[in-house]
Amino acid sequence: MKEQKLHNYFQEVLHAPVGRKGFLKYTAFSGAAVMLGLSSCKKDHGSGGSTGTTIDVGSGDTGILNFAYALEQLEAAFYIKVNASFYTNATTAEQAILSDIMNHEITHRDFFKSALGSGAIGTLQFNFSSVDFTSRTSVLATAKALEDTGVSAYNGAGQYITSSDYLTVAGKIVSVEARHAAAIRDLINPLSADFAGDDVVSASTGLDFSRTPNSTTGGPSIVATANTFLTTKISATQLP
Repeated sequence: MKEQKLHNYFQEVLHAPVGRKGFLKYTAFSGAAVMLGLSSCKKDHGSGGSTGTTIDVGSGDTGILNFAYALEQLEAAFYIKVNASFYTNATTAEQAILSDIMNHEITHRDFFKSALGSGAIGTLQFNFSSVDFTSRTSVLATAKALEDTGVSAYNGAGQYITSSDYLTVAGKIVSVEARHAAAIRDLINPLSADFAGDDVVSASTGLDFSRTPNSTTGGPSIVATANTFLTTKISATQLP
């Protein structure tokens, strides 16, 4: 019965428009059915735990969703700060783009928090001291790094999701994140091929690169990159 309620919830989300209003409509009534459903999944082994100032995201599908939730918390917090006081000489068009991205990230964050229920990790604390929010260059470079990291993280973790419902929702979210990445890249280098540069899209396959949470191939891991902006550190020791 619990699994059926969870399945029904995700089915409604799968067929909803991807957008702030659509996601908020479903996060508003997820409630106990989702919390009970996630806690009963046989392949999920809890939401991890906290050691000092480090939070482990856990294992199985719940761990992967918590990993995504941590990244969405980070992105939402960054764009909220960007929109609180735009960088110097930000155009109206740039402000509109950054506002839309903020709204999407807040929606993604709230979706995961609601879907995970009692299995969710806590609210993270952030450290954006390395970002000059008055500088267009600094803000957009950070946005580019976060968006590119997010897309590759979803692509890398998706192969380990066992629930088809979770996988489809993750696919819908990563497609939005990829749109964000392209928009930011176009702001940095307008009307160029960099919107899908060969540093993020394989020239041989035409596919986005993917990285698992702890992979250090090609540079610091996704976890390490996220932790540079976190006071509350995360770990993914129980994920691939």
